[in-house]
Amino acid sequence: MSLPPVPRVLALANQKGGVGKTTTAINLGTALAAIGEHVLIVDLDPQGNASTGLGIDRQSRRRSTYDLLLGEASLEEVAMETAVPRVSVAPSTLDLLGVELEIADSPDRTHRLRAALASLAERDSSRVRNYSYVLVDCPPSLNLLTINGMTAAHSVLVPLQCEFFALEGLSQLLQTVEQVKRSLNPELTIHGIVLTMFDSRNTLSNQVVADVRANMGAAVYNTVIPRNVRVSEAPSHGKPVLLYDFKSTGSQAYLRLAAEIIQRERRLRAA
Repeated sequence: MSLPPVPRVLALANQKGGVGKTTTAINLGTALAAIGEHVLIVDLDPQGNASTGLGIDRQSRRRSTYDLLLGEASLEEVAMETAVPRVSVAPSTLDLLGVELEIADSPDRTHRLRAALASLAERDSSRVRNYSYVLVDCPPSLNLLTINGMTAAHSVLVPLQCEFFALEGLSQLLQTVEQVKRSLNPELTIHGIVLTMFDSRNTLSNQVVADVRANMGAAVYNTVIPRNVRVSEAPSHGKPVLLYDFKSTGSQAYLRLAAEIIQRERRLRAA
């Protein structure tokens, strides 16, 4: 019997907060699971919003990505099942705020997450679930945690809010990706840019979409995530929007995005 392929690791990154990065990690992961994929979400943000949004309360996070990066716990010990079928999460705690200082002098400080995910390549291990996608929710800054996420990833997925300064922040992020590619992870690519919080009634939103597509071309996904109240409400219930309101425009958009990502993956593998 042939072994399943090694999971694809996508880092969701943007140094700006409030762009829908964690919302995209949660709902993209759920959408991928809804169409049959097995997904692990790695919460690298000390705020732990991805963990909370998947219904993991803080008291139950006995092991976290903090322990993972320090090498004090394995991925099997940290990963927790969620209420979403086929979705697990490696939760975050506020301890992550201090992890940079603790590993700053270590020669392998940028490769801690990559080493922790190495067990996923051991496909004959009965202890490791056969994930097909790993989504790394990076913090809203270009710090050592984000660098760890990019060093561990095959590709970077960039959520970009439809606002005036969108392109300005994007250029800084792309420079960081290029630096990581040159010095730490030669295989790293930009998987795509997903436009979030789009309001079709807003002239500025439409202009931002046009500008980003003109500048970034095929790197921008066709799917645009609309500004949708159900998407905003879902995390307060500890649920992805697909479980909270499957028929909402936000849920349907994330399903389309998941299908588009899988299509891109097939083209990448074929190439």
